[in-house]
Amino acid sequence: MPDPTNGWQKTLCPYCGVGCGLLVQIEDGVVRRVKGDADHPSSWGDICAKAVHLAPTLRTPDRLLHPQVRARRDAEPARVPWEFAVRFVADRLREISAVHGPDAVAFYGSGQLLTEEYYVASKLAKGFLGTNNFDTNSRLCMASAVAGYARSLGSDGPPGSYEDIESADCFFLIGTNTADCHPVTWKRIRKRKLAAPDEVSVIVADPRWTETADIADLHLPLRPGSDIALLNAMLHVLWKEGLLDQDFIAGHTGGWSELRPVIARYPPDRAAAITGLSAEIIVAAARRFGGARAAMTLWSMGRPSWSSSRTPTTRPRPRASPTCCSRRRSGPRRTAS
Repeated sequence: MPDPTNGWQKTLCPYCGVGCGLLVQIEDGVVRRVKGDADHPSSWGDICAKAVHLAPTLRTPDRLLHPQVRARRDAEPARVPWEFAVRFVADRLREISAVHGPDAVAFYGSGQLLTEEYYVASKLAKGFLGTNNFDTNSRLCMASAVAGYARSLGSDGPPGSYEDIESADCFFLIGTNTADCHPVTWKRIRKRKLAAPDEVSVIVADPRWTETADIADLHLPLRPGSDIALLNAMLHVLWKEGLLDQDFIAGHTGGWSELRPVIARYPPDRAAAITGLSAEIIVAAARRFGGARAAMTLWSMGRPSWSSSRTPTTRPRPRASPTCCSRRRSGPRRTAS
């Protein structure tokens, strides 16, 4: 059996949502080096600066390596054995629950927890203590995204996959500075664009000019908070110019009749007044997106955080199986975040 305290071990980067695979070199239980795992499907061995500098962050002098307990609230924390720490926490939770009721206790989990760890923590909160007060950074970050997925695609998860990047011929990035926030994914998009610059289009909707916009064919510097107006106007253009797959809409979605009057109120001229963009660039973006063989939409928290408008959307019926890239025959078509 491999020695977990020495040699190269596989793990994952704890930072952004790309989840890059890592190989870490361990000597006497200490991480010395980090490199990419070439077998990992989301990163193919690539890593960014955050992962490169992981090893030093694990050896900072102020890093908590052992459980510590304060004898009093104003006392300095003192190191204690794990058995004592676990018993101490259990006794205090039991005491608080007995005196004040189970809802006096709340749990807040990290976005870096694994699914199995969420499950066990939820069992502790709901099954043993009897409280629903369990929240996580994941929900706070992704609640609006999950609601949008469920409402528009019928499922609470993104339908795309990383391998779709190599198939897409149009990337629409909105509310994301991918080059800074998800560098490994950005490298794949950039590589795809540079490999076929005349065939692959990149549209970036961002109030700022960022490194992500450097390779954009169209940069849309819209006003913060006007994303919904832009998207409604682009859909308006696709609808009016016959660039929507009506067979797919009829066969796999619901709510189109309710959505149509909404987008009818967002011609490019109105959206231009709201977003600060020109009507011409809105139309150009819609046509480029609508004319793609395989369009892919990518967004980060800048999109749900800034978009405050509420707009009806089409909802797939349960049998729908949306994919990340549209496969165009005579028109564009399905996209996913």
